[in-house]
Amino acid sequence: MSDDLELVTAWRGGDSLAGERLVERHLEAVHRFFSNKVYGSAEDLVQKTFLACVEAVDGFEGRASFRTYLFAIARNVLHRFYRDGDGDFDPLTASVATRVADDGSPADRFAARQEQRLLLRALRALPLELQTLLELAYWEGLADRELAEILEMPAGTIKSRLRKARQQLDHALSTLAPSPALLESSRHTFESWANQIREKTGIEGGKGRR
Repeated sequence: MSDDLELVTAWRGGDSLAGERLVERHLEAVHRFFSNKVYGSAEDLVQKTFLACVEAVDGFEGRASFRTYLFAIARNVLHRFYRDGDGDFDPLTASVATRVADDGSPADRFAARQEQRLLLRALRALPLELQTLLELAYWEGLADRELAEILEMPAGTIKSRLRKARQQLDHALSTLAPSPALLESSRHTFESWANQIREKTGIEGGKGRR
């Protein structure tokens, strides 16, 4: 199977089939990126992400993986989506919880258990940038270096930022959980559930966090 760089090179050379294979390879991961951050369908944002990729593919230099490059584009599309709706929206401080109703995101259809539904709500209660960091780290199993590329921050700060995000997630779980038993169960569910997210969406990806 051709790797992403070979497909990008062929795509630049006019091979439209190579472009189609790249899209097919990463389509579900991009869907998943938006799935817990918007209400209803994420299809429009997915299409905008791939359109932006088509328009900017000549700018891909291969210093990072194509997947990292694509997630960086998706992040920019998501930020633009929220800023178009609210010019004051700041992903460092604002969450999508007030914009996505309970059980209203596409990701909720994968949440078969009460603990999983609670985790989705707690993730949405975080500032968008921390939600993005946690979901990319645990749902996609991305390495610190890849996360740094996508979130445009020094690689040395990723571990401390992940600790902060996990602390805020735990606080959100404590606030949202209707019972101590569900809170404790949800705390132990997070990483195994992240693996299930990848399996249910059929994506071969990261092997989980270290």
